[in-house]
Amino acid sequence: MAKLYFYYSAMNAGKSTTLLQSSYNYRERGMQTLLFAPKFDDRFGSPAIYSRIGLMQEAILFDKDFSIFSATKEALENMENLRCVLLDEAHFLTKAQVAELVAIAKELSIAVLTYGLRSDFLAEPFEGSKYLLTWADELVEIKTICHCGSKATMNVRIDAQGRPVTAGEQVQIGGNDSYVSVCMKHFRTMVPINGVSV
Repeated sequence: MAKLYFYYSAMNAGKSTTLLQSSYNYRERGMQTLLFAPKFDDRFGSPAIYSRIGLMQEAILFDKDFSIFSATKEALENMENLRCVLLDEAHFLTKAQVAELVAIAKELSIAVLTYGLRSDFLAEPFEGSKYLLTWADELVEIKTICHCGSKATMNVRIDAQGRPVTAGEQVQIGGNDSYVSVCMKHFRTMVPINGVSV
Protein backbone atom coordinates (compact mmCIF):
# COMPACT_ATOMS: atom_id res chain seq x y z
CA MET A 1 0.00 0.00 0.00
CA ALA A 2 1.37 3.42 -0.95
CA LYS A 3 2.05 5.88 1.86
CA LEU A 4 1.83 9.61 2.50
CA TYR A 5 5.09 11.02 3.88
CA PHE A 6 5.70 14.40 5.50
CA TYR A 7 9.31 15.57 5.55
CA TYR A 8 9.42 18.61 7.82
CA SER A 9 12.06 20.97 9.13
CA ALA A 10 12.92 24.56 9.92
CA MET A 11 13.94 26.74 6.98
CA ASN A 12 17.20 26.20 5.12
CA ALA A 13 17.44 22.49 5.90
CA GLY A 14 17.53 21.36 2.28
CA LYS A 15 13.92 20.24 1.84
CA SER A 16 13.73 21.16 -1.85
CA THR A 17 17.12 19.55 -2.49
CA THR A 18 15.93 16.34 -0.80
CA LEU A 19 12.69 16.42 -2.84
CA LEU A 20 14.58 16.81 -6.12
CA GLN A 21 16.98 14.03 -5.17
CA SER A 22 14.02 11.74 -4.40
CA SER A 23 12.45 12.54 -7.78
CA TYR A 24 15.77 11.85 -9.50
CA ASN A 25 16.07 8.49 -7.73
CA TYR A 26 12.63 7.40 -9.01
CA ARG A 27 13.34 8.62 -12.55
CA GLU A 28 16.76 6.98 -12.65
CA ARG A 29 14.99 3.66 -12.09
CA GLY A 30 12.51 4.22 -14.93
CA MET A 31 9.62 5.44 -12.77
CA GLN A 32 7.83 8.72 -13.44
CA THR A 33 7.18 11.44 -10.87
CA LEU A 34 4.75 14.35 -10.67
CA LEU A 35 5.86 17.51 -8.85
CA PHE A 36 3.73 20.28 -7.32
CA ALA A 37 4.72 23.69 -5.93
CA PRO A 38 2.75 26.71 -4.64
CA LYS A 39 1.66 29.17 -7.31
CA PHE A 40 2.44 32.34 -5.37
CA ASP A 41 6.13 31.56 -4.83
CA ASP A 42 7.38 33.24 -7.99
CA ARG A 43 10.86 34.20 -6.76
CA PHE A 44 12.56 32.12 -9.46
CA GLY A 45 10.27 32.76 -12.44
CA SER A 46 9.15 29.66 -14.36
CA PRO A 47 6.96 26.96 -12.75
CA ALA A 48 9.54 24.72 -11.16
CA ILE A 49 10.99 23.60 -7.85
CA TYR A 50 14.39 25.13 -7.18
CA SER A 51 16.92 24.27 -4.50
CA ARG A 52 19.43 26.69 -3.01
CA ILE A 53 22.28 24.61 -4.46
CA GLY A 54 21.07 25.12 -8.03
CA LEU A 55 18.95 22.03 -8.80
CA MET A 56 15.55 22.44 -10.45
CA GLN A 57 12.72 20.44 -12.01
CA GLU A 58 9.45 21.56 -13.60
CA ALA A 59 6.38 21.45 -11.37
CA ILE A 60 2.62 21.94 -11.55
CA LEU A 61 1.59 25.02 -9.59
CA PHE A 62 -1.21 24.88 -7.02
CA ASP A 63 -3.25 27.42 -5.08
CA LYS A 64 -5.85 26.89 -2.36
CA ASP A 65 -8.60 26.03 -4.90
CA PHE A 66 -6.50 23.57 -6.95
CA SER A 67 -7.42 19.86 -6.90
CA ILE A 68 -4.22 17.89 -6.56
CA PHE A 69 -6.18 14.63 -6.71
CA SER A 70 -7.80 15.54 -10.06
CA ALA A 71 -4.48 16.68 -11.53
CA THR A 72 -2.82 13.46 -10.42
CA LYS A 73 -5.64 11.28 -11.73
CA GLU A 74 -5.44 13.06 -15.11
CA ALA A 75 -1.66 12.65 -15.22
CA LEU A 76 -2.05 8.96 -14.39
CA GLU A 77 -3.99 8.50 -17.63
CA ASN A 78 -1.10 9.96 -19.65
CA MET A 79 1.91 8.62 -17.76
CA GLU A 80 2.65 4.92 -18.09
CA ASN A 81 4.62 4.49 -14.90
CA LEU A 82 3.68 7.29 -12.47
CA ARG A 83 4.88 6.07 -9.11
CA CYS A 84 5.38 9.13 -6.93
CA VAL A 85 3.85 12.55 -6.29
CA LEU A 86 6.21 15.07 -4.68
CA LEU A 87 5.00 18.35 -3.22
CA ASP A 88 7.16 21.28 -2.09
CA GLU A 89 6.15 23.90 0.49
CA ALA A 90 3.44 21.54 1.78
CA HIS A 91 2.66 23.80 4.75
CA PHE A 92 0.69 25.98 2.29
CA LEU A 93 -1.84 23.19 1.61
CA THR A 94 -5.42 23.36 2.84
CA LYS A 95 -7.01 20.66 4.96
CA ALA A 96 -8.98 19.50 1.89
CA GLN A 97 -5.80 19.22 -0.18
CA VAL A 98 -4.10 17.13 2.50
CA ALA A 99 -7.16 14.84 2.39
CA GLU A 100 -6.63 14.60 -1.38
CA LEU A 101 -3.05 13.49 -0.80
CA VAL A 102 -4.30 10.73 1.49
CA ALA A 103 -6.67 9.68 -1.33
CA ILE A 104 -3.84 9.68 -3.88
CA ALA A 105 -1.86 7.27 -1.70
CA LYS A 106 -4.75 5.03 -0.70
CA GLU A 107 -7.06 5.08 -3.76
CA LEU A 108 -4.58 5.60 -6.60
CA SER A 109 -1.76 3.63 -4.88
CA ILE A 110 0.84 6.30 -5.60
CA ALA A 111 3.45 7.26 -3.01
CA VAL A 112 3.15 10.89 -1.90
CA LEU A 113 6.20 12.71 -0.54
CA THR A 114 5.54 16.16 0.93
CA TYR A 115 8.11 18.66 2.20
CA GLY A 116 7.41 21.68 4.37
CA LEU A 117 7.67 23.67 7.55
CA ARG A 118 6.07 22.64 10.82
CA SER A 119 5.37 26.16 12.08
CA ASP A 120 5.52 29.82 11.05
CA PHE A 121 7.64 32.72 12.35
CA LEU A 122 5.40 33.11 15.41
CA ALA A 123 5.48 29.38 16.31
CA GLU A 124 1.94 28.87 15.02
CA PRO A 125 1.11 25.82 12.89
CA PHE A 126 0.30 26.12 9.22
CA GLU A 127 -2.96 24.46 8.16
CA GLY A 128 -1.21 22.06 5.79
CA SER A 129 1.42 21.07 8.34
CA LYS A 130 -1.16 20.48 11.06
CA TYR A 131 -3.02 17.90 8.98
CA LEU A 132 0.10 16.33 7.50
CA LEU A 133 1.44 15.82 11.02
CA THR A 134 -1.89 14.20 11.92
CA TRP A 135 -2.67 12.16 8.79
CA ALA A 136 0.67 11.21 7.18
CA ASP A 137 1.71 7.57 7.42
CA GLU A 138 5.35 8.53 7.96
CA LEU A 139 6.86 11.66 9.55
CA VAL A 140 10.51 12.41 8.83
CA GLU A 141 12.45 15.32 10.30
CA ILE A 142 15.12 16.92 8.11
CA LYS A 143 17.60 18.52 10.47
CA THR A 144 19.39 21.85 10.28
CA ILE A 145 21.32 23.83 12.87
CA CYS A 146 21.01 27.05 14.82
CA HIS A 147 23.90 29.56 14.96
CA CYS A 148 24.78 28.03 18.35
CA GLY A 149 25.24 24.55 16.89
CA SER A 150 22.05 23.05 18.39
CA LYS A 151 19.31 21.60 16.22
CA ALA A 152 17.16 24.38 14.73
CA THR A 153 13.43 23.72 14.97
CA MET A 154 12.00 27.24 14.69
CA ASN A 155 11.86 30.01 12.07
CA VAL A 156 12.43 33.68 12.85
CA ARG A 157 11.37 36.36 10.36
CA ILE A 158 13.84 39.23 10.22
CA ASP A 159 13.72 42.75 8.82
CA ALA A 160 16.32 44.43 6.57
CA GLN A 161 18.50 45.16 9.61
CA GLY A 162 18.37 41.55 10.82
CA ARG A 163 16.01 42.28 13.73
CA PRO A 164 13.25 39.77 14.63
CA VAL A 165 9.77 40.56 13.26
CA THR A 166 7.04 39.71 15.77
CA ALA A 167 3.87 40.61 13.86
CA GLY A 168 2.53 40.33 10.33
CA GLU A 169 0.85 38.04 7.84
CA GLN A 170 1.57 34.34 8.21
CA VAL A 171 2.73 34.05 4.60
CA GLN A 172 5.62 36.17 3.41
CA ILE A 173 7.80 34.57 0.75
CA GLY A 174 11.52 34.99 1.38
CA GLY A 175 14.86 33.31 1.79
CA ASN A 176 17.94 33.93 3.90
CA ASP A 177 17.31 37.67 3.70
CA SER A 178 13.95 37.25 5.47
CA TYR A 179 14.26 34.22 7.76
CA VAL A 180 16.74 32.46 10.03
CA SER A 181 16.45 29.02 11.60
CA VAL A 182 17.09 28.78 15.33
CA CYS A 183 16.75 26.39 18.25
CA MET A 184 13.90 26.85 20.73
CA LYS A 185 16.24 28.40 23.31
CA HIS A 186 17.19 31.21 20.97
CA PHE A 187 13.69 31.52 19.52
CA ARG A 188 12.37 32.31 23.00
CA THR A 189 14.85 35.18 23.35
CA MET A 190 13.74 36.68 20.01
CA VAL A 191 9.99 36.11 19.67
CA PRO A 192 7.24 36.10 22.34
CA ILE A 193 4.98 33.08 22.07
CA ASN A 194 1.53 34.57 22.79
CA GLY A 195 2.66 35.50 26.29
CA VAL A 196 3.10 31.82 27.20
CA SER A 197 6.39 30.54 28.60
CA VAL A 198 7.54 27.38 26.89
